[in-house]
Amino acid sequence: MAKIFTAKIFKTNISAPAIIQMRQDLMADSELNFNFMVLVLTSCLIATFGLLSNSTGVIIGAMLVAPLMLPLRGLAFGALEGDPDLFRRSFFSLIAATGFALCLSIFLGRVTGFQNFGSEVIARTQPTLIDLGVAIVAGGLSGFSKVRQGINDAVAGTAIAVALMPPLCVIGLTLSQGLWNESYGAFLLYFTNLLGITLACMIVFIMAGYTRVNVALGWAILLTGLLFFPLGLSLIRLIIQGQVEYNLTRMFKKNTLTGQRVELLETDMLWTRKPVSVYLKVRSKEPITPKQVRLVQEFLGEKMRRNFELIVLVDAITEVRAEEAPLYMQKPEKKDKVTKKMRTQDLKKVRIFKRKAKP
Repeated sequence: MAKIFTAKIFKTNISAPAIIQMRQDLMADSELNFNFMVLVLTSCLIATFGLLSNSTGVIIGAMLVAPLMLPLRGLAFGALEGDPDLFRRSFFSLIAATGFALCLSIFLGRVTGFQNFGSEVIARTQPTLIDLGVAIVAGGLSGFSKVRQGINDAVAGTAIAVALMPPLCVIGLTLSQGLWNESYGAFLLYFTNLLGITLACMIVFIMAGYTRVNVALGWAILLTGLLFFPLGLSLIRLIIQGQVEYNLTRMFKKNTLTGQRVELLETDMLWTRKPVSVYLKVRSKEPITPKQVRLVQEFLGEKMRRNFELIVLVDAITEVRAEEAPLYMQKPEKKDKVTKKMRTQDLKKVRIFKRKAKP
């Protein structure tokens, strides 16, 4: 059944001239020339500027250039075929592009001097198994677009650029500011995606009949499997953090008087600090005192069995009401009530005056 399904998707009866043509195409794609380096330059610049400005749209622009997918497919095919020339050319092109993009992003990070990066940078410093899945899917799409003539390379290139160029630029930006832990996380993401894409391309080339299974596939599977431990721990930690944030927010709103008196707008937690910093942005009519914050912090820490540093950002509310309208502008019902009230008061005053006037 699997063979029939594979035969329908791929042309498994690949002739020798087709294999030779595939090798020549991959050799051309993997060549380290001026055009390739221009693509690397422009992709790195756009991705770095997008990361600095925390703009998803600009980062997508870098994805459209997608230079790093070209030598990766040659690397996968050269390893499976045992072709030293193709493997060497692809490997050196990939190393040159990686080194150039890394140095350029470090330089831009030094020049701009950004120290507080946005969410686009932070998101690429905490890789999980989900990122490995994205890389494998992107690599499979890249290999599929090469063996099937009807698919535009831009589709696969876009998917691969998502996984490679942005985290590579994040490594340079974080290194430029001496953020070693963030640099390690971005490097782990880059290496994870590199292996995932290469492994997926190998599998597609084998299924398509352009090459056969050999020891290179086994090494790729082994190296990718070794990443399951750190990526799995990261995924578990991410799930735990999400649960802690949810429970902490729910407990603050329902189990503390301060939480019930204010409107909670936003919650943010910095897990890299010790103790963990919890930022609560609230809207309140009444001022919040440091004593209230300390009591809430102690209560949450006791209930969650974790130490927190609670920081409350208060957005004060000022009530402004319209002044009371003149009597002639009020509604008839309201005017009658006021007139009746005034008559009653006048009658009371007359009675009191009459009592005092009696001998």
